[in-house]
Amino acid sequence: MEAILGLVIFIADLWAIVKTLQSPASAGNKLLWVLIIFLLPVIGLILWYFLGPKAAGGR
Repeated sequence: MEAILGLVIFIADLWAIVKTLQSPASAGNKLLWVLIIFLLPVIGLILWYFLGPKAAGGR
């Protein structure tokens, strides 16, 4: 069960990183968000969802 949860978190983190890199945010903001998501996988994902850069067409 832990392996499935870990895989889901990993996929969600990858998705968040890709969406961050595609956002219109500055390079510095993108780097900061990618580091937060990478270093704090669960908390970083939650923070990114609520506070991260917004995509031009929405999420």
